[in-house]
Amino acid sequence: MPAYWLMKSEPDECSIDDALAAPNKTVPWTGVRNYQARNFMWKQMQPGDGVLFYHSSCAEPGIYGLAEVVGAPYPDPTQFDPRSKYFDAKSSPEAPRWWLVDVQARRKTAPLLLTQMREDPKLDGLGVLLKGSRLSITPVSEAHWHYITTTLL
Repeated sequence: MPAYWLMKSEPDECSIDDALAAPNKTVPWTGVRNYQARNFMWKQMQPGDGVLFYHSSCAEPGIYGLAEVVGAPYPDPTQFDPRSKYFDAKSSPEAPRWWLVDVQARRKTAPLLLTQMREDPKLDGLGVLLKGSRLSITPVSEAHWHYITTTLL
């Protein structure tokens, strides 16, 4: 049974349009440097899991598309590259600290903005709406997934 996730990306780093334009519409979800978000990718995500593609750190944050996890997790190569802003000197290929999954864009949607989501009582408890939540990856309940994908997008 697939799980569902909300994955945040800054649109100037990787937008839904960038993902749709990538080879096979697939992008590696690089640069996650939070252990809880990393563990979601490394230990829980499976191919076929649904993804709400969320733009963050922009004028109008919100869900801008749908995607899917494709492939098994693997070490994030940016941790080994000293030129990358995600370089981690304490990590090594023999003992990687950071993992990622590949995400394949399915389609761009009309934006479902954070302000709209906050006003919808049916989205109470959605991880991105919880006070103090700053995780770049959060689980999404099956009820929230179906409501968002069939009613709001």
